Amino acid sequence: MSKKKPTAQRPSPAKAAAVRKSAPAVEKWPTVSEQDGLLKKVFWGLAALALAVMMLVAPATGVNGDDEFQNDYSQKLVAYYSTMGKDTSALFIEKGNMHNYGGFFDLLAGAANAALGNDVLDPGYHAMRHYFNALFGLLAMVFIGLLAKEIAGWRAAVIALLIAFFSPRFFGHSMMNPKDIPFAAGFAIALYYMVRSLRKLPEISWKDALGLTLGMALAIATRAGGLLLIAYLGLFAGLDFLGKYGLKGLTKDFQVIGKYALLVAGAAIGSYILAILTWPAALADPLGHPFKALSEFSQLGIKIRLLFQGENVMSDKTAWYYPVVWIVKTIPFSVLFGFLGAVILSPIMLQRRQPLAVLLMFFAAIFPVFYVIYKDSVLHDGWRHLMFVYPALVVCATLFWTTLERLVSRWNWGKYAIFGLLALLSVDAVAFIARNPTLSYVYFNPLGGGLKGALGNYETDYWGTGVKQALDWMEKEGILSENMKDTVVIGTTFFYPMLYQTGKYKGMVKPVYVRFGQRYSESWDYGVFPSRFIRGPHLRSGSWPNSKAIHTISANGVPIVAIEKDADKWAWQGEKAAKEQNWPDAIAAFEKETKAHKDNELAWQGLANALLNSGKFQEAVAAADESIKIAPDNEQGLFLKGLAYLNLGDAAKAAEALENNVKVNDESPYAHYYLGLIYQQSGDIDRAITNAVRAVELNGRFKQAYELAAALYEQKGDANTAAAYRNAAAQL
Repeated sequence: MSKKKPTAQRPSPAKAAAVRKSAPAVEKWPTVSEQDGLLKKVFWGLAALALAVMMLVAPATGVNGDDEFQNDYSQKLVAYYSTMGKDTSALFIEKGNMHNYGGFFDLLAGAANAALGNDVLDPGYHAMRHYFNALFGLLAMVFIGLLAKEIAGWRAAVIALLIAFFSPRFFGHSMMNPKDIPFAAGFAIALYYMVRSLRKLPEISWKDALGLTLGMALAIATRAGGLLLIAYLGLFAGLDFLGKYGLKGLTKDFQVIGKYALLVAGAAIGSYILAILTWPAALADPLGHPFKALSEFSQLGIKIRLLFQGENVMSDKTAWYYPVVWIVKTIPFSVLFGFLGAVILSPIMLQRRQPLAVLLMFFAAIFPVFYVIYKDSVLHDGWRHLMFVYPALVVCATLFWTTLERLVSRWNWGKYAIFGLLALLSVDAVAFIARNPTLSYVYFNPLGGGLKGALGNYETDYWGTGVKQALDWMEKEGILSENMKDTVVIGTTFFYPMLYQTGKYKGMVKPVYVRFGQRYSESWDYGVFPSRFIRGPHLRSGSWPNSKAIHTISANGVPIVAIEKDADKWAWQGEKAAKEQNWPDAIAAFEKETKAHKDNELAWQGLANALLNSGKFQEAVAAADESIKIAPDNEQGLFLKGLAYLNLGDAAKAAEALENNVKVNDESPYAHYYLGLIYQQSGDIDRAITNAVRAVELNGRFKQAYELAAALYEQKGDANTAAAYRNAAAQL
């Protein structure tokens, strides 16, 4: 009689959990050591020290250019909630589309300012916002450390916290970026509790589940992109289940599946509800608005001109590798080489550490970058919209350094060599923060020459935070004072930061907005001009700041903001005379300015214009050439040079100058129009048509361009199209 073999019994979920508890940890390197108690104290001590430093730097940091929209939203949020929804101005905000953002940070800061009675023109108003910003930055840094601790112990926590704190870009944004920093903090918190929760499943720790929910809620309540965390949780909970129970578990372990589903659904629904509580537009349309906002953010409808790799391009025309280049050039070497090393050592890390947690870190660091490249998303100002990947990047780098330490620990000198190397790779970033605490967000690592190599190739102070340092210097020099008797007019390309950081002067400082390429169109006593809005070739030429500058705000010796004094106002007088078509006076004023300041490209440009309109075409060419030497991409100088050559009868040189004009700015209808005329005269009808049509596209009220297009199509034998353009011209 044969004996029946006993069948293997699959343990119940409770027993399975008990077995996992008693089994050896997945990690072959224990994270608990006799030093953990000390390292834990060191970690929290460093966090406290970081808080103190950040609280000192935060109020000294300048207002960023986007605070115009943030402060408006903040006030409307306070009005919405204080009136119990009767004030609906927060539901739709056309300027800046702020209704598409969660309102948690702005409501929190706005309520605090309202409670303290701070007016938006009070220095304390922005200081309060910066204090809150710094707190969220510190929160992100602390949870970066805790996340590293959860995977590799307290030594890793200390390293990760230090790396995060000494990351100049992240540190700088922590002082004044109320969108991307709270968003990154939400991601760091959510990832930390996600790792903890996944390790314990199918058991659910309600403390960890609550932390996960709150972290996800903070991210969603800042940007709709926080919804990605729900997808992360669902994906990795699924991978965790399959790793523990296999595919067969899908048909047998229904109780376990229920617990996984409870965590995912509970955190998703809970975080979503909490997030929309501080988001009026989402409260009005809970199911539709957040997802609509998410789709709109993926393409960022607002297009701006950016400086990238030396070229000024529109934000929707950047190369696919735009975010990768920015990240590689602006993170500290400790993170850059640490992350690359982590990729190389990933097989060892997956074997020796918790594999799912390591995979989650890599995924959180890499996937969003590849996704925006795949979607061809529009990004502004470097990689700040991707700053939420930085917590995972730092953790991956930290895992590399601690893994490398373990690998060489058999040699007495190994550990010291690794940490010595890490310290060496951190020196540049640490020194930059120490030297430029309020401008650390303009940091570029030594790859490519640091900040000096970046000037003229990449945006530096793209938010104009250096305006505050300029005002501080002017006050120190006695130019500005709270007791001043005479009004001082300051021209600037960053009107909002200037306006709301001069409120303490009680109306005695009058800010005037001017475009950098038209900065003498208004009369001002002093000009404050950050490097933003100055084209790359001009910055690279070394002619900025020019001889009118009385002081320069610099970082590591690289100019960030120029403070100009316009004592004689000859350039402005020349512009005024030109508007009145008083060409002799315009010539006289511009000649005085160019004699006193030979490096003033706008004075030479104005002189070229006045000479051109006076029939002095050869002299106009010479003046235009001077403006182009100073600012090689001076589109108006190129345009005037082209017109001067056209009047001199030199069509070839005119075409060359105008082609350079449209190369600098393809949106110049008049340059395209004159190119159309030149190519018509030379018999190149196809190129003439291309330019005439482009001129019409750029200026729908440009009658001469329509007439030129009609004549060209008639020459080409296309009577129907010619008639269409002729009829359109007749209606103008």
